[in-house]
Amino acid sequence: MESSLWVRRGAPPAMPKPHRHDDVEVNLVLEGRLDYLFGGSYLSVTAGQMAIFWAATPHRLVGAGEDADGDVCWVHVPLSTVLGWGLPDRDLGQVLTMRPVIVPATAIGRDVAAMFTAWCEELTHDDTATIVLLEAQALVRRALRHARDASDTDSGRAALGTGEAMRNVTAMAQFTVAHFREPISTVDIAEAAHLNPNYAMTLFRRAVGTTLGSYLTRCRVAEAQRLLITTAMTTAEIAYAAGFGSQSSFYEHFARACGRSPGAYRRELR
Repeated sequence: MESSLWVRRGAPPAMPKPHRHDDVEVNLVLEGRLDYLFGGSYLSVTAGQMAIFWAATPHRLVGAGEDADGDVCWVHVPLSTVLGWGLPDRDLGQVLTMRPVIVPATAIGRDVAAMFTAWCEELTHDDTATIVLLEAQALVRRALRHARDASDTDSGRAALGTGEAMRNVTAMAQFTVAHFREPISTVDIAEAAHLNPNYAMTLFRRAVGTTLGSYLTRCRVAEAQRLLITTAMTTAEIAYAAGFGSQSSFYEHFARACGRSPGAYRRELR
């Protein structure tokens, strides 16, 4: 259990390339600011805020605001560990949406900075590492509950009722994130989770709040955004690399999601 967490506190590290890992990542900014390229969009986490996200989405730290030194706390919890916590369906659904959950640190109701500092020491001892994992779980639960309570859209979300249902949803999300660049469809995703396609689509929408097809498209658009910003690839090359079956499909879905063409998006953000 002691090896399942990674905890760090200090200045934001250099991150020259986007990376991904199958953990739930928690960032608490004490001083300065974190600027991320998350998928293909820019995301800022300011002092006094905490961000929680599934790190399977490619992300890269591109700066720390005006205070380049900063003071940030990080914790990585393996997704498999989080799945074993038995989170409420709506809370786990927030993690799987691929959109960071950002809450004020005060919502946790604890001195989170002091907690992180203690964790760095306690994780080195077998008799206290278990306590750290329990405290990390409580922190994540409080943050997700705050985000859920603050959201107007959660009130209509139906509960799934079983751990097996959420395992199936997670399997579909993981398969999608791993294979969206390939010519897969929602039927392929359902089959990968050994589910009937119609049931799979209903289950996924109830858990995550979006359709399985939209989730697949979101993965592809995010990858296209990332490639437009970080590479010199042509739009035709990017369409193929991001998993779109044609340039027309790429342009249609990208414009719908971003409100502009791929070329305009690149000109604005590079």
